[in-house]
Amino acid sequence: MSRQQSNRAGRQIRGPQSALTDFLASHNISANQIRLDADARRRAAEEENGASPSDQQQAAEDEVGESSTVTTSVTVTTRTSRRKKDQKVIDEIKASKTYQKRKRNADEDDEDDDLLDTLLRERAPLPGQMDNCANCGKRFTVTAYSRNHPDGGLLCGPCGKEMDKDAPPKKKPAKRAAAGPVGRRRQIQSKILDGTFQLGAKSLMTLCIETLAKNIDLAEDLGDLPQQVIDKIARKLSKHRLLNSTTLSLFLQPTTDEVCIYDGAKLSADDYIRIFQTVPGLKKLKARNAIHFKDEVMDFLISRKTELEDLYLHGSNLIDEEKWLEFLGKKGRSLQSLRVYWTDKHFGDSALEALPSSCPSLVRLKACHNQKITGEGIKHLAQLKHLKHLSIDLRNHVHSDVYVNVLSSIGKNLETFSITREIDLDNTVLDAIHNHCRSLQKLRITDSEVMTDEGFARLFTNWENKCLQFVDLQKCRQVDSANPRQNPDNIGLCDKGFKALMAHSGRKIEHMNVHGCRHISAKAFEEVFPSDGKKVYPELKKLEISFCEEVTDFIVGSIFKCCPNIHELNVFGCMNVKSVRVPKGKILVGVPNALGMVIEGIDDIEE
Repeated sequence: MSRQQSNRAGRQIRGPQSALTDFLASHNISANQIRLDADARRRAAEEENGASPSDQQQAAEDEVGESSTVTTSVTVTTRTSRRKKDQKVIDEIKASKTYQKRKRNADEDDEDDDLLDTLLRERAPLPGQMDNCANCGKRFTVTAYSRNHPDGGLLCGPCGKEMDKDAPPKKKPAKRAAAGPVGRRRQIQSKILDGTFQLGAKSLMTLCIETLAKNIDLAEDLGDLPQQVIDKIARKLSKHRLLNSTTLSLFLQPTTDEVCIYDGAKLSADDYIRIFQTVPGLKKLKARNAIHFKDEVMDFLISRKTELEDLYLHGSNLIDEEKWLEFLGKKGRSLQSLRVYWTDKHFGDSALEALPSSCPSLVRLKACHNQKITGEGIKHLAQLKHLKHLSIDLRNHVHSDVYVNVLSSIGKNLETFSITREIDLDNTVLDAIHNHCRSLQKLRITDSEVMTDEGFARLFTNWENKCLQFVDLQKCRQVDSANPRQNPDNIGLCDKGFKALMAHSGRKIEHMNVHGCRHISAKAFEEVFPSDGKKVYPELKKLEISFCEEVTDFIVGSIFKCCPNIHELNVFGCMNVKSVRVPKGKILVGVPNALGMVIEGIDDIEE
């Protein structure tokens, strides 16, 4: 049998092999064959040279000498590296605070070597190294979670678990208050949305209300607090969802005539019935999220002698339309204010038709998000001769002629006229306001896509109405996705209408919202708010000019000069506002920079 066949037969039974052995075997390379070939060459060389046994012994001694020399060199190198490592550890110990502290407190007789030996013994091994358990003496591998023994040293895993069982339970760390910039900014935004944000420190009354809200379970009675303070407490509890059947009792006093519930989601029908049982002289009821204000509650109200003058219901969509008609027929005589929100299809045209005959003293009417009200119901509002405040926010389209008819009948007494999200209102409504309204203080017309700048200019030019205090004309602009920048027909509130508005009501206006009226030019803003401060608007406290694209830092600075008492200015979407200086005590909201969306001014800008 040849040598190759012998090697092949020897590899039939194989054990575990390394990757290098497999690689050599795949290329027909055998380590054993290499060794045999080397021995054969060495014997052949010895036979050719004819070396004597003494020579062979001398060669072996030389090999041993060389080997010992190499071994000695390796040993010296190993000792040197170990010495360097030990010296590095000693230097680290000497540089540590523990060594410096013990050296200061040590006696003069103590030597540095003794102190180093003590610290070296106390020095814990690193994770991955081996050590003996200080309790049972077993050898174990040190990890980052190895426990320390009270007398020094480390514990193995089983001994560490036993010590955890005997140790007292650890106290949970107290939560840190969100005092960072992110938490503070979030709190400020929450207060702005609630309308409670103010500059400076909180008042003592505010701090007391917050403390009461945190400990409301300990309160038994609110006492004889003023109604304004009780209302703030109710708002605070509702914000934190703390108003329930238990806390409701704090607001039910037999001598009061007003109950305000800002979040009644946790109240049941029996809780609403309890309101009328406990407060027999109730005149004003305000209930938001009153989802359990049902027919049975309305039946109980109708059966009582309670004469409501102001009813505010939000989300009571479980009251049938027949029950509304019954309530208006039996309790409508004393009703002066009726505000109904989110009642779906259960408060419709038939209820508005019954108002003139059932509620002759009605002064305020507000209907929002009612899907069943149409133009047929709005027509009957022209018969409410004492109506002063009218607010409509419907889901159905109502023709402009219907509003013109209502304004021509009751416009002379109106103090509030609000039409929201009616995109097809045209200039005839503006002309009717101009011709018939003489006592208007609050005007809101939003989202109109038909009214023109000429119509707004005619409304405010030579208008016999007194100065408006509240104006909201947001999103009265052209909507054309194909040509959003072009406005050849001057749709919406533009330069002429804006100038006419400020010329008519600038002296007394307190709140103005022209959000999204992007066709007001920078020239119009600079003319209304000149940089020299010659035009002054002393009563303006809040101005909303978001998404008016031509507003710049210069215009914002001019607004601060012309409005000395302004408290808040909103400039969301005004990308040209970048680094304006905000006067001390003013708030600029919506600047797209790293300072955040709210900037509280600290600069003392001279006039």
